[in-house]
Formats: sequence, C-alpha cells, structure tokens
Amino acid sequence: MEFLASLLGSAVGDTGQLVCASYPNIKNFMKFQKNRHALEKEMKSLLDLRNKVKEEVETSDDEMKLWLRGVEEIILDVNYLQPGKTTLVKNLNNKLESTSPECCFGIVMWVTVSKELDLIRIQKEIAKRLHLEVEDGVSMERLAIRLHQRLRHEKKFLLIFDDVRETIDLDCLGVPQPEIHSGSKIIVISRSLEVCRMMKIEFEAAVKVDVLNDEEAWQLFKQNSGMVATLEHIEPLAKAVAKECSGLPLAITIVGAAMRGKTMIELWKDALNELRRSVPFIGGIENKVYKPLKWSYDSLQGKNIKPCFLYCCLYPEDFSIEVSELVKSWVGEGLIDEQQNYEDSYNRGIALIANLIDSCLLEHGAHAGTVKMHDVVRDVAIWISSSLEDGCRSLVRSGIGLTQISEAEMFESLKRVSFMINKITGLPDLRSHCPEVLTLLLQGNALLERISDGFLQVFQSLRVLNIRGTHIQTLPESILQLVDLRVLLLGGCVFLEELPQLGALSKLQVLDCRSTLIRELPIE
Repeated sequence: MEFLASLLGSAVGDTGQLVCASYPNIKNFMKFQKNRHALEKEMKSLLDLRNKVKEEVETSDDEMKLWLRGVEEIILDVNYLQPGKTTLVKNLNNKLESTSPECCFGIVMWVTVSKELDLIRIQKEIAKRLHLEVEDGVSMERLAIRLHQRLRHEKKFLLIFDDVRETIDLDCLGVPQPEIHSGSKIIVISRSLEVCRMMKIEFEAAVKVDVLNDEEAWQLFKQNSGMVATLEHIEPLAKAVAKECSGLPLAITIVGAAMRGKTMIELWKDALNELRRSVPFIGGIENKVYKPLKWSYDSLQGKNIKPCFLYCCLYPEDFSIEVSELVKSWVGEGLIDEQQNYEDSYNRGIALIANLIDSCLLEHGAHAGTVKMHDVVRDVAIWISSSLEDGCRSLVRSGIGLTQISEAEMFESLKRVSFMINKITGLPDLRSHCPEVLTLLLQGNALLERISDGFLQVFQSLRVLNIRGTHIQTLPESILQLVDLRVLLLGGCVFLEELPQLGALSKLQVLDCRSTLIRELPIE
C-alpha cells in the first residue's frame, strides 16, 4: 500500500481523508467520499465540526485561522479528484502556491526524489525554487550551509518530498528541522511506511492512501473509456474489466483508455479473458498493477509501436526525453521506415508518440517537446525488455549511480544497452560479444573521459550511439568498424576537438556535434 506521511504538519491525504495535526487541540479525522456528490452530502458534517471548534479557533492565533480557512477552501473547491498519493498532494501544492491570503506559507517547494537518492540534485532543486544561484562544482556541505541560512530567513515554508524510497537526512540537505523552525511543514510521499518511520524526525500523522472501491473505480473507468462503457451490451463486461484493475487508479486509467471507442462485444470479452489469465509478474500489490499494464502493452496496435514504447524505458526514472532525439533514435534503429524523407519519418514518430500518450503509456514531460514514462509503467517496460522471450531484450542501468560496467551483465542476445546518466569514469575492453545490440546509450556520464578501442569492438551491429554530455577528448578508431551506424550523438562533449575519418560510416544519417570544440568535419 501507499503511505503519505505528514511530518509535524497537515495534509490532505487520500481523497476521502483530511488530517489536521499541526495544532494540539484539533486532531479530528474526517472521512469523505471521493467524488463531488459525496462531498456535497458530507458538507453538513464538516460545517457542524467547524462550528463545534469555532470557539477554540477564535481563541487561537491568526495564522491557525488562516490555515484552517485554506484547508476548508481546498475541500470546497473539489469537484472530482483522481485518487493516488502524488496527485492528491499536487492539488494541495498547487493550492498553497497560490497568492491568496489563506496561504500561510512564505514558500512551497516540491521535490521528486525517485529511486536514487541524489542529495546534490535535491539541494539544487530546492535552491532553484528559492532563486539561489548555484555555481558549478559546489560541494554538498557548502550548499547545505547556504540553503539552511536562506530557509531560516523564511518565516514559514512547506517542503514536499515525492516518491521517497529511502530515508532523507535533512541536516545533510541543509533543511532546518520543523520543530526548530516553528510553523514550517514537511510532507513525505512514500510507498513504504518504514521509510517514514526511519526519518530522523518525529512525525504526527501518517495517512494510508487506499485503493478505490468498486463504485469509484467504475466512475474513473468510465471517465477514461468514454460512453462506450455504458452501452447496454457492453456495460456488464466493462464493469468486470474495471474490477480486474483492483481499484488502482493508474491501472484503471490505462485500461480504460485502451478500450475507448471499442463497441464490439468480442473485444471486451477478449480483454476480460486476457486480464484474468495474465501470469503474475511479482507478488503483492505490484502484481495487480503489472497485469493490466502488461495487457495494455499487448493491446498496442501498429507497426513497431511496441518496440518504440520499450525504447523509452532506456531513459532514467522521471526523465524528460527530448522528442526529437527519441524520433531520431527510432529512425536509426529502423523502427520507422528509413526510405521516407526526414520530414515524413519525423511526422511518423510524432504520431507514434501521440498514440502512446493516448494509451496512457507515455506522458508529456516537464518541458515543451519532451515526454516521460510514469515510474510504474517504466518498471513494467523494463520487465518486458529484460525477458528472454521478447525480441527487444534490453539491459537498463540508467541513472543508478554506476561507477563501472559489469561485463557479467553483457549477453549475446541483448538488443539495447543503456548506461546513461551515471558516474562511469572509463569504459574497459570487453571480451563478451554483443552482436545484436542496435542502441548504446552512454550520455550524461560527465566523468567519462575515455572510451577504449576494445569496448566498441563488441557492438558490431550498432546503429545508434549516444555519448552526449561526456568529457571524452577523442573517439576510438574502433568506431570506424561500426559500419551500420546511423546515429552518432556527441552534443555537449565540451572537450572533444576532432573526429576520426568517418568515410567508412557510409550509412550515417545523423551526426550531432553541438557544443563541442569541433570546428570542421572530416573531408569524407
């Protein structure tokens, strides 16, 4: 189950729960239904409760009154909140970031933590929200001092940590302890209650975000599948399909979107049958998410759309993928017809991305022109890509803090390999051959200064090679043996001064040398 811990503060948790724990005498727990009609029905009890504590609130400080009014406004503004821990707290975050007088915080900060606990990245995100300039190469200790000084000057702050997988040391970050910085609040969103318990802070409230009940699941399913789910001959099957999603909003959203517009009863029967007989991926709650997601993947229609989808899991968690780079890589791998001109190929790539977004398997990224994968969707895609029976078997080791590559993981049957955004300093000679690998992603390894000749020699079929943002000074001569190479991305290699003679790479279509020291291309 998912848990949302509110540290020394108040938070709206599951759409049906409101916990007020920041004031000693107000510890009432109220349960609301998760849609507009139920909220209206329960509003009377809320008003009664408000009147009950009115005398106590009137004797409290003005800031407490503002906070209670802000919480009440959040409830009154709800029409229909899609349950799920991150979505709920984002609504709270957006509300509190408003300039209305009800917001009693000087600043509200939101940081996505994700799988690898990268403290310096978290510090930089907080600094950005505080409008602090951060010089390159600044130490974590120095930045912690600056953040602590800046936050101590803030009257009150709210800091929200999303997707926390392990405990966070606030002192290392430079965040003042809430009990010291009176009135400030910290909210931790985590899948593990144990993570919250291990935090070196006393927290007053832990809100368990439950799955949807059958009626709530059905309403969300209809919202995503459209009116087809209410057709007389479809509705019984549609309700059964929605129930198979086990009340999990992500699964309901994805399966509902996949069934939108399908009016043939046979398609609904087939979908229900496939969901019921899916082989469990892993035990527990994740199994109930993985089954519908795998089914949604199996339901993708269109040439090469499945391998295009799986390609996206090569990028790190919560990573905004540049659409232009993604489409170039798809073209380079041959997933989009190479015989088309560039404009037609690009348009085809955009259409595939739109299809995946409509299927809720991709999302719009943080910036214009980018897309990303939900972390659970990415987990499923990696599971599929790592399976022996799948034709797109991948080795995904992106964004996990690797300092060196393990040759033991390199198998002959691999098709894609991603070591991007790590801390790799050098690439060794390899003895294992990977004759089927088409894509190799090494970008974002800022400490990487050298690629040995023996490393690239094992990837004889390589079509896409991305080395962007590394500190390499030269390319090995063995790159000339990659006669099938279509895409070579070197942008941001700020120490790269020249290229070898690339005439042997007769199939090369894309060469990116932006932000390098290269001033001229080889004559070939």
